[in-house]
Amino acid sequence: MKFNVTKALLNDIEADCEFIIVVDCALDHEWVKDRTDLETLGFEGKSEEVAFLPHQHRVYVGADSLDRDEVRLAVATAIKTIEKTKYQTIKIGAYTQNCPVTNTKAIVEGIKLGSYIFDKYKSEKKEQPNRVVTISLEDYNHKTLNLEPAQKAVNEAIIIADATNNAKEIVNSVPDDMTPANLAIFANDMAEKLEDVSCFIGDENFLEAQKMGAFLAVSRASTHGPRLIHLTYKPKEAKEKFVFVGKGLTYDSGGLSLKPSDYMVSMKADKSGAAAALSILKGAAELGVPFEVHAIIGACENMIGGNAYKPDDVLVAKNGKTIEVRNTDAEGRLVLADCLCYAQAQKPDYLIDLATLTGACVVAVGEYTTGVMGHNSTLKHEIMRSATKSGELTGTLPFNRYLKKLIKSQVADISNIGSSRYGGAITAALFLDQFIEEENKDKWLHLDIAGPAYVDKAWGYNQAGASGAGVRMSLYWMKDHQHKLSTHHKEEA
Repeated sequence: MKFNVTKALLNDIEADCEFIIVVDCALDHEWVKDRTDLETLGFEGKSEEVAFLPHQHRVYVGADSLDRDEVRLAVATAIKTIEKTKYQTIKIGAYTQNCPVTNTKAIVEGIKLGSYIFDKYKSEKKEQPNRVVTISLEDYNHKTLNLEPAQKAVNEAIIIADATNNAKEIVNSVPDDMTPANLAIFANDMAEKLEDVSCFIGDENFLEAQKMGAFLAVSRASTHGPRLIHLTYKPKEAKEKFVFVGKGLTYDSGGLSLKPSDYMVSMKADKSGAAAALSILKGAAELGVPFEVHAIIGACENMIGGNAYKPDDVLVAKNGKTIEVRNTDAEGRLVLADCLCYAQAQKPDYLIDLATLTGACVVAVGEYTTGVMGHNSTLKHEIMRSATKSGELTGTLPFNRYLKKLIKSQVADISNIGSSRYGGAITAALFLDQFIEEENKDKWLHLDIAGPAYVDKAWGYNQAGASGAGVRMSLYWMKDHQHKLSTHHKEEA
């Protein structure tokens, strides 16, 4: 799909189809050209409501406002409406009088995200039309208008949406195709296509040398050996260092604490944190952010067998802490514990882990929202502000001293689950906190993406299945951080 921005008036642009956003049920707006038809159809212009008028070659879609995420949602709804048509060219206004960038970016992201199709395993593939979308800056039209910022916004939006869809592709791929070894191959192939990106893959021998006893324990009952995947994007004169750590359970049966069969379906999604970390690095490299970015993945399967790790086992993590296993289905935190220890050797300025860690987080904030946890309030609010811009939903869950007591163990330094069923998302994060060095406590954020990473039904501009949770918010955050550093530098100058 190709995107153009233009100063031309919308009526002067030739296209097969036109998208028109109706804001706040305003059918009397000058761009609403088919009011009689819309009234006949009972179209009211409510959010996500759509009216396709094929005889006029127009798609009207409702929106509550011109907030950027309402625009994303509107255009995603519109593009899905014409999915089966033969239209090759589309035109739409940017719907802004203040800045030609924000809504232009939202339009591109919405169309790219909304038109994603996963048909890898279908015997009959859907033909993807190579459409051209022209965005008119009519509302911002004047002789001095510079198209460069809007075109830059288009390019950034394509990169961010493609990175998100890349994560979807990884997550939606089935366990037999995306084993730990195959995920490592995917990561290496991806790295070879990116500038300034290197890739390191560590196998069982490497994990043993690194004394990653918790990671190894989770993986040992699988016929597919574990992999530590470490990608590094290192531009010249990098200003700061971002390290993203992803949970990469390519399949999770629950281990000996076996999941019920219904809960095993969709466990291919337990690698969503890994998919996000890899895709964040891909987006960062393509955006050319002035930061060193690392993606560190703990990839393995949690399976059953005669050599499976067991409840009552005591494991030794990379940092020497001992862990009492009380539930083998609380395995992601064990893998992350060792990976976080490894990641801190990179001396990060920011350390972020992403994981489908707990069902408790889904209970706490719902299917569509990422739980944000950590010690640094400023850092939490920074990423949540960027998440709002990106369209991702977040909610913060607070640490407290009383929940911390629930992961104490009588036989080891720490237990891998809390002694109470309540506050499970927080106690899981507090478990990870045990593996964060004191000097890095304020640099660390934990993102529990268990809710939004994989949803069985379509929602918003997300298809059923993987959503690429965590990718857009992290890329927006790095771009916002880049802008903040640039502004600070100018002020000092």
